[in-house]
Amino acid sequence: MSPELGPDLPLEIAHVLLIDAVGYSKLLVNEQIELLQELNQIVRSTECFRTAEKTGKLIRVPTGDGMAVLFFHSPEEPVRCALEISKALQEFPHIQLRMGVHSGPVNQVTDVNDKTNIAGSGINVAQRVLDCGDAGHILLSGHVAEDLSEYRHWQPHLHDLGECEVKHGFRLHIFNLYKENLGNPHVPQKLKRGRRWKQASGAAVRPLSVPRWPKLALIAALSVSAVALAISFSIFSRRGSPTIAQTPSEGVAGAVASIPGKSIAVLPFRNLSDDKENAYFADGVQNEVLTDLATIADLKVISRTSVMQYKSDVARNLREIGQQLGVAHVVEGSVQRSGNRVRVNAQLLDARTDGQLWAQTYDRDLADVFAIQSEIAKSIADQLQAKLSPSEKSAIERPPTSDITAFELYAQAKNVLAIRNARANLLEAVDLLNQAVTRDPAFFKAYCQLAHTHDRLYFLGYDHTPARLALAEAAIQAAFRLRPNAGEAHLARAQNLYRGYLEYDAALAELEVAGQTLPNDAGVFELKGYIERRQGKQEEAVRSLERAIDLDPRNTFTLQQIALSYHHLRRFAEEKSVLDRALAIEPNDVDTKEARAFVEFHWKADARPLHQMLDSIRATNPAATQSIADGWLICALAERDAGAAKNAAIAAGANPPLTDEAVNFSLPFVEGVIARMTKDDEKARSAFTVARAEQEKIIQAQPNYGPPLCVLGLIDAGLGRKEEALREGRRAVELLSVEKDPINGIAMIKYSAMIAAWVGDNDLACEQLAVAIRPPSRLTYGQLKLLPFWDPLRGDPCFKKIVASLAPKPANK
Repeated sequence: MSPELGPDLPLEIAHVLLIDAVGYSKLLVNEQIELLQELNQIVRSTECFRTAEKTGKLIRVPTGDGMAVLFFHSPEEPVRCALEISKALQEFPHIQLRMGVHSGPVNQVTDVNDKTNIAGSGINVAQRVLDCGDAGHILLSGHVAEDLSEYRHWQPHLHDLGECEVKHGFRLHIFNLYKENLGNPHVPQKLKRGRRWKQASGAAVRPLSVPRWPKLALIAALSVSAVALAISFSIFSRRGSPTIAQTPSEGVAGAVASIPGKSIAVLPFRNLSDDKENAYFADGVQNEVLTDLATIADLKVISRTSVMQYKSDVARNLREIGQQLGVAHVVEGSVQRSGNRVRVNAQLLDARTDGQLWAQTYDRDLADVFAIQSEIAKSIADQLQAKLSPSEKSAIERPPTSDITAFELYAQAKNVLAIRNARANLLEAVDLLNQAVTRDPAFFKAYCQLAHTHDRLYFLGYDHTPARLALAEAAIQAAFRLRPNAGEAHLARAQNLYRGYLEYDAALAELEVAGQTLPNDAGVFELKGYIERRQGKQEEAVRSLERAIDLDPRNTFTLQQIALSYHHLRRFAEEKSVLDRALAIEPNDVDTKEARAFVEFHWKADARPLHQMLDSIRATNPAATQSIADGWLICALAERDAGAAKNAAIAAGANPPLTDEAVNFSLPFVEGVIARMTKDDEKARSAFTVARAEQEKIIQAQPNYGPPLCVLGLIDAGLGRKEEALREGRRAVELLSVEKDPINGIAMIKYSAMIAAWVGDNDLACEQLAVAIRPPSRLTYGQLKLLPFWDPLRGDPCFKKIVASLAPKPANK
């Protein structure tokens, strides 16, 4: 009997996940009880469930043969939860579930047992969606699918099944969610039965078709819809109207692909100059056009990293590029410089039809090149009917510099920084940027880039000194003197607060300001993700990084960072999936291939895939050997191959042969570790003595920084200087606490445990390790199981227990 409803029960919008156990009624009573207990455990263990439960914004209601889970923050929550459940079910093949998701109004009511229950159309529609599915299906209402289609990372996984007639004559637009091995890719049986299924043939997201309502209800509904439409228009009109397209190859009826009409990618301009050194100049012209367009909030503009991958003389397939980047338009161009003259050709094309929308050739004095860039950007904006605010128009018309040579130096520095974060690259970029601002002391963008580069050198531990931080501060102050309200200046300040001082809240505040004038800067969302990760907000970090990917879809480094967030959570299957996304973009990217092979190493203590991958890279791409030297070294140490370890350490060249977050180990230290591994005590002592002398110099320059001090502690432990080693380990933990820096702080505890192990204090080592394995630690089962750093603890029962706690479950082996 239904509970009696009062006339004014409060309504709220819930994002409903309905879960149903298929075949439940055929089970014996004790089997039903066991299944529900297992199901409760699976659902409660999901990250989305735990996060929502902590915030108090979660309702769960049993439904006899399943449950309803109601979220209240975002429509992504029930969908992510469903995918997590689907993944967990791989270990429980006897449990067959189907799931339905819908967002809509609900009431909390008290039933006859005085317990909380849920009523309302939100739960009713979710039930209708669920009823359309079979075992394994994750079905979404059209409303939820439309919300998710605004995010690029969901688009490939939303598959339009068309309309299904359900109870009381309602027609629901249904979407099937599946990805990799999660969900059920097949058309539900109910939707194959002819009259009740109407496959979509037009737009992928269409309104629900419902029977007639009573007149008053219809008027009320139309009034609410009008208000919602007005609000929606005011929010999205600055972005342009999205067009929803279908890609038949993506699934049964195609995947949802939302590409805004006012979206654009500025492809690399061809250098037609006789002097090939002018390539930097051509890149600079293209980058300025891109940057100018990116200031326009009414446009979606793809970031530089993604478009630079199309820098080639090979004929371009514009339709394919448009699909890969998620844009409706592309800009192509060429630059020819001869003496004091420059010719710039530019054209705007519709990536959907290959049709040319606009083209222009500019043949002028070299000094006019910056005016040309502004004219190109304004012409393109006009063609796309983009609305420019007065501040956006002013930003486009402002030349970056008055000095052509300074501009070339800046463009060259940008190209160097795009290669790697290696110390040599960063120092080279600093030199180029210093030359640029020397030539033009008013070069605002060069100061911002200079500040970023100094901060990276400091943050990555290459030069973690007050002097380096002062150089970054000086560049930021120069930028603010020139343009105090510019988003780039506030972004530089945010980078500095984060990387230089670990001031997370202050950095986020600066990012908020920067984002107001940098609507298309993926770096804003990327930095936000990094900050959230260090605040322990791993799920939020992934979402911010995915937003960065929406603006920079082929940036494999950002995808690697998303994978790293999953690594911190030890969600290795998801880490693999993200790295596979990156490899689909750049199959030959060495860093991604190495990271992908490392997953099995960390997850299952299996070094074979890593060994095979490293051998393949060295055989087919010898020039990449230096960039994989640290991975090669770790693999060799895990396999106790001293010869390979020595070769790997030498191959690192000027770079540290071994790095771990901000901890850098020198060549003499690594030689000491190899000698310890081979029981050559005399050689180990000799190597550690040399390493100690080098490390003391580093600490003199960085006296209050934990990472180099923990390395000194390990060196002293290797030399038998027990008290000094333990003291240095403790001091490293004090200087860089977990509270201040959750990622590097937990690394300090890890190395404190390693120091204790090396000096024979197993109890202290295990005590520290119990803390060091807590997320977001990067300490893994594979590291503890395979690497010689932990050999002194091999026979310790407590250590064995810790290692076993990180081992994959039998079903994953």
